[in-house]
Amino acid sequence: MAKYAHDLLSRAMMLEANHVSTPLAAVSHLVSSGEAYSDLTHYRSLVGALQYLTITRPDLSYAVNTVSQFLQAPTVDHFQAVKRILIYVCGTQHFGLTFRRTSSPAVLGYSDADWARCTDTRRSTYGYAIFLGDNLLSWSAKKQSTVARSSCESEYRAMATLFFLLSLFVPHHLQI
Repeated sequence: MAKYAHDLLSRAMMLEANHVSTPLAAVSHLVSSGEAYSDLTHYRSLVGALQYLTITRPDLSYAVNTVSQFLQAPTVDHFQAVKRILIYVCGTQHFGLTFRRTSSPAVLGYSDADWARCTDTRRSTYGYAIFLGDNLLSWSAKKQSTVARSSCESEYRAMATLFFLLSLFVPHHLQI
């Protein structure tokens, strides 16, 4: 995928971009209002290419999920967020997944939720990662389907999703 990332950066004319340490700014809260971005096709093309890159780049999942929510009507701020992701990719083209033999076949899962992250819908965003030993097997970052009334409820829903997914990885005769 390093070649794919290089080709994407070349197409976006960002091969010589300065590097940043995170794909999104820490205080980034994207909203649906603002000055409309003029080239919808360009925005959608870049976001689609970034979505494909997340197949082997879990570090991009949350950021790409965030900008993907504005495909219908992107603003200039949304495009700036896409550019930041591309700048991050420029400095991390060699990142990807590696799988190694593990001495412990333990299945571990982690989840987290960000209560009411979306200021437009008040829906929470959650993410999870499932490991087999030291190897990352599955990950995701998504907006929850319903509005949680508290941070506790939001975290509980993320954990319930994780337990369901873990049950798919662990044989039924073993306990999670």
